Amino acid sequence: MTTRLGAHASALATLLAASLLVLPARAVEVAFKPVADGVYAFIGEIEGRTYDNEGLNANIGLVVTPAGAVLIDSGSSYQVAAKMHEAVKKVTTQPLKLVINSGDQDHRWLGNGYFAGQGIETLAHADAQADMQARAGEQMDGLKVLKERLDGTRPTLPSRFVKAQDSTINMGGTLIELKHRQGGHTPGDTLIWLPQKSVLFSGDVVYVDRVLGLHPVSRTKTWLDSFAVIDQLKPQTIVPGHGNVTTLATAQAQTRDLLLALRSHMKKAVDDGVDISAAVKSFNGKPFAHLKHADVWLPQLANQTYLEVERE
Repeated sequence: MTTRLGAHASALATLLAASLLVLPARAVEVAFKPVADGVYAFIGEIEGRTYDNEGLNANIGLVVTPAGAVLIDSGSSYQVAAKMHEAVKKVTTQPLKLVINSGDQDHRWLGNGYFAGQGIETLAHADAQADMQARAGEQMDGLKVLKERLDGTRPTLPSRFVKAQDSTINMGGTLIELKHRQGGHTPGDTLIWLPQKSVLFSGDVVYVDRVLGLHPVSRTKTWLDSFAVIDQLKPQTIVPGHGNVTTLATAQAQTRDLLLALRSHMKKAVDDGVDISAAVKSFNGKPFAHLKHADVWLPQLANQTYLEVERE
């Protein structure tokens, strides 16, 4: 009996010790995968911001040209930006010459401070500036989940802003076209088009695999104006802001058509004097129910779209 009790106690002690083991925390691994010749992408998670994904729940682009490399978006933090820079060096020996912020969401620009310290130019559309300044504190607060992994991050505005609707950067013969139509998800949302490759980096103008997001600064009307440019370009390949590398047809079905459905339904509701609660409940989200987070976020999107259309 004593032997059995002793063995039982020993087994319990072993189980207790095992339960107290602290597993090492995961960290995001940044690796760029080929999209086209000289064009690469990192595809982030489609979940929320976590300690493990370091807030990099978005896609990042890389274009390698004869005159240097161009990064599309600087990431969610100083430490993430440093990882991205190292990942660039694994792809090419070309020096990183330019970082383009495709919008003013946190994971698009909060890594700017790292690149500024490396003497690398950062660029965004001028319409992003006011929102970056206004929401920097809010965005930093939202990333407190990163704890010590946020250390070193300081909101740093781009070193250069462009004001034109359309502008072209020529990097050793590689053309990079920036197209801006007053944003959508954020005021500074800008499309990055590679006409020689028929590849579009859409930033947050395109969401696939998960439901798009709306913030108080988002505007569905100008978002559709931005998407209209994509319809005109007819890219062969789209690297969306969130979700897997995709086609125009999928981008239309999962982003454009959702925006159109929201605006159509809510405009009719506002015109007919239907109150917001009834309008939200009657919105048919079934065509988009297969997208990640649809059950939680579709009612929020319907609510915000009603308020936007009502203001118009």
